Amino acid sequence: MYWTLFLTFVKIGMFTIGGGYAMLPLIEREVVDKGWLSKEDFIDVFSVAQSLPGIFAVNISIFVGYKLKKVKGGIVCALGSVLPSFLIILLIALFFTHMQDNVWIEKAFKGLRPAVVALIAVPCLTTARSIKLNHKLLIVPLAAALLIWLGNVSPVWIILAAIVGGLFYGLKIKKD
Repeated sequence: MYWTLFLTFVKIGMFTIGGGYAMLPLIEREVVDKGWLSKEDFIDVFSVAQSLPGIFAVNISIFVGYKLKKVKGGIVCALGSVLPSFLIILLIALFFTHMQDNVWIEKAFKGLRPAVVALIAVPCLTTARSIKLNHKLLIVPLAAALLIWLGNVSPVWIILAAIVGGLFYGLKIKKD
C-alpha cells in the first residue's frame, strides 16, 4: 500500500504544473476514484489543507496518507508529491546558466500559462458547485481578482479589506 501511495503522489507531482490548485483535479481523481476518500471527505480535506500554512498540495497529500496509513502514510505521500518538483528544480538549477536565455524555454513557459489557469479554475468551479455556492458570493473573489489584475492593487490590501469586511459582517450585520 505504501508503494501505491508513493507512486500515486509521484505521478501527481510529476504531471501537474502550476502548484497546489493545479494539482487538485488530479489529486481528487486519483484519491476519490481509488476509493481512498469519499467526495465529501475530499472536500473536507481540501478545506482544512487550504487553511493551514505550507504547501497546499503537500498538506492534502499528508492528510490522505495519514487517513489511510497514519504517520508513515503521511510521510510517504508528502515525499511522493514533493520529490518530482525537487528533482526538476535541482536539474534546472544545475543547468540554469546554460538555459537562461533560451527562447524555446521562454515560449514553453508562456504556453503553459493558459493551461495552469484552467487547472486552477476547474477545481474552484467544481468545488463551488459541489458545496452549492450561491452565485452572489462569487462577487467578492471576482472583484478581488479584477482589483489585483486591472487595478494593480496589492493582494495584501485585498486580504486586509477581506478581514475587516468579515469581522464587520460577523460582528455587526450577522449578529442583527
